[in-house]
Amino acid sequence: MSRWGERLKKVEQLAQSFQQNPLTTPYKPRLWPCQPSSVWRLFPRQSLAISFAQSCKEAVHVFALEKEKAPEGQRIYLVTSYSELWHYYRVYPQSLMHCYEVIPEEAVCKLYFDLEFHKPSNKGSDGKSMVARLIQYVCDKLMDIYGIECSVENVLNLDSSTEEKFSRHLIFMLQNAAFKDNIHVGRFIHAILQPIVTKLRGESGLCKADVPQTDSNKQTHVVSETAQSPDMKRRKQEGRDLSFLLVKNKDGHSCLFVDLGVYTKNRNFRLYKSSKVGKNAAFTVARDNQFVAKPAKEMSVEESVFLASLVCNISFTGQRILTWETPETKETKTPTPYCEQGLDSNPGTFSGCLSSPYREVDNFVLTLVRKDGLQGSIRRWSYFAAEQLLVYDIAKYRWCENVGRFHKSNNVMIVVDLKEEVWYQKCHDPDCRNFRSSSFPLPQEICVSYILTLDEEDQAYLMDDIGNILPSQAPNSFVCPAEETPEAWGDEQDEREYLKSLNDFEQNSAEISDQLLLKCVADFDS
Repeated sequence: MSRWGERLKKVEQLAQSFQQNPLTTPYKPRLWPCQPSSVWRLFPRQSLAISFAQSCKEAVHVFALEKEKAPEGQRIYLVTSYSELWHYYRVYPQSLMHCYEVIPEEAVCKLYFDLEFHKPSNKGSDGKSMVARLIQYVCDKLMDIYGIECSVENVLNLDSSTEEKFSRHLIFMLQNAAFKDNIHVGRFIHAILQPIVTKLRGESGLCKADVPQTDSNKQTHVVSETAQSPDMKRRKQEGRDLSFLLVKNKDGHSCLFVDLGVYTKNRNFRLYKSSKVGKNAAFTVARDNQFVAKPAKEMSVEESVFLASLVCNISFTGQRILTWETPETKETKTPTPYCEQGLDSNPGTFSGCLSSPYREVDNFVLTLVRKDGLQGSIRRWSYFAAEQLLVYDIAKYRWCENVGRFHKSNNVMIVVDLKEEVWYQKCHDPDCRNFRSSSFPLPQEICVSYILTLDEEDQAYLMDDIGNILPSQAPNSFVCPAEETPEAWGDEQDEREYLKSLNDFEQNSAEISDQLLLKCVADFDS
């Protein structure tokens, strides 16, 4: 057998060996040794992006991108990590200049505001003063309702104002506290702004109490004023104090300075340093901002501001979860911190709370706390999107691995790590506050760590090496090359010369030194 035939046989043997013993998960490069593996996937639909993000072991998140010259409202959805997005955010500002954070449904998040008004229609309005008064009012309410101290120094103030529009984003950095999700944020804001909302409805002719009075009913109106309860009088006073939040829109109609429509499921919230498509006003740190970012080691100030601006960038450690429950029958005067009823005694049936984003995990946790004749239940749950953690506060079940018995009064928590596919127990007892039990694997049937194989039609967009986002090649557009004839490979003389050259190279080539490789890498980085 010729040497060429021997080489061909070896290649066939290697191919067969690789088929029988496939390689491990493909290597994913990292930006730096301390950073997570690279994930950068683009999707045409938000649901696909969210499903892929939930299936990843890496700490990834979903972002929405607007493209110039694309149909109005069309967005591309990107799945990547915070650190990798920031890396390319600086490198490719043209491709990523219209970027939005997707606030996942039912994910723990920060308190945030979207503020704006039309300048020509509100020439007497002082936007900076309005922002300062609103921040102070919200801080007072946080102290009154939740006992949380907050000041203007805890609020990141971002500005994207133009000559025509005053526009701000406020992100509150509460100390060791966050809201259960942006729906609860919206309920809290609606509640504390209820006096001015009621006044606005009255001015719009929607509230009977504020209909202009005639001579025949003036006296009745005065009597009703004197008969009002202290709470009603307080609300009217708050309405007068909050009148600075009333502004005019382009049509001259009254509206609120605070946008109450940004607290919906999977909300897209524009990022720091991004502008709307077709606009040239990106969010920057406002001149009157008093929040000072504290960069971590080897992190720039700009990156720390970027990370602070992300509404869902919240760590599980030490967080107090704030909620605002609203009964359907009547208006809530004070927040209910959690659903007292928890889950019904029937598995999978909810009497006081809605299920988490992972109903199968809920049912599994119930099996953990319903054994040996006990009927534990889920008091409430919190989902930390940044770490993919589900934290369950448990009722009627207080077994603690640390003390090896049931606590007498303090409740326990079951923490499910969706990335690592494990669960463990923690508790509220002061003596066990820093304790974490052993980790136990989740049942395979409820794990979300499967490799999501996408059809080519779903991977509709790709980004090239210079940051351009382009449609990927259609599935049917690939054409197999025609099989080449033997003549195209040359004659036997060509083959012999090729083998001789290959042998000469293999015999004479020296191993490249590590020092030379490191020098090449350093030259490339510089």
